[in-house]
Amino acid sequence: MKAATATAPGKIILFGEHAVVYGQPALAVPVWNVYAQATVQPGPPGRGVLIEAADLHLQLSLAEESAHGLALTVRLVLEQLKVPEPDVLITASSTIPIAGGMGSGAAISAALARALGMYLEKPFNESELSALVYEVEKFYHGTPSGIDNTVICYGQPVYFVRGQPPVTFRVHSPFHLLIADTGIASPTKQTVSAVRERRDSAPEIYDLIFANIGRIAREARQVIETGEIGQLGRLMTRNHALLCELGVSSPELERLIEAALNAGAEGAKLSGGGGGGNMIALAMPDRVQSIYSALEKAGATRVIHTVVR
Repeated sequence: MKAATATAPGKIILFGEHAVVYGQPALAVPVWNVYAQATVQPGPPGRGVLIEAADLHLQLSLAEESAHGLALTVRLVLEQLKVPEPDVLITASSTIPIAGGMGSGAAISAALARALGMYLEKPFNESELSALVYEVEKFYHGTPSGIDNTVICYGQPVYFVRGQPPVTFRVHSPFHLLIADTGIASPTKQTVSAVRERRDSAPEIYDLIFANIGRIAREARQVIETGEIGQLGRLMTRNHALLCELGVSSPELERLIEAALNAGAEGAKLSGGGGGGNMIALAMPDRVQSIYSALEKAGATRVIHTVVR
């Protein structure tokens, strides 16, 4: 059989993180500047599935490995397609920062599952792929919202409410985002669990914060669809203030957000679980370079410029 290669983008949450776990809407967009890739090709006879991921310093055999997300992804693919384990070599790589809120786990699973389905001549559609990757997300994150697998597998901007079919939406006017990495890994599972514990101790207070975040997400969708990008920055900054009330920001995130705003960003907020990871800043085209430089000077370990279309 011929080798098959597939890719999947990173993602960034624009609005609604944490609140989305509690039934509020969230907006997320794919980031194609960074991506995961997987290639499936014939492997040594009788060896079954072999997986190599140089970025993760990983080499594993499906027959010997039971506790890794990539192994789980392969098992789910074979189970869903109802095929026996083939003799294949799967190589996977990714340029998406790990534990930075950009969907690295979902992207590598999506690329692997898509490539394996193509190789076996039983390709997945977006809905099937998203459902499969969601099962892997539960392995990684415990109680995932489902937004990562949705936006990554559909590869489009998504308005997402947990438990409802995802809705792709139109971006009226492209806008520029700068994504800056604090360099501090912040696994989503940990921050989601911490917020859940605090919410359980004071549900009325936290549910009000979640509701306010949800209102901002709904308003932001309208702004993006009508092209009133000038209002988007204000909504981002308001969303960030509410995330601070949830206790998920950090000194490193605050330093980058302040630097972006001082350099002329229209708005800025953390993105993802918080506690580290990434922040995003909305930039008018003529401000992109100055904000980019300010984020680097403020200590960002990596800055990605992307245009949301």
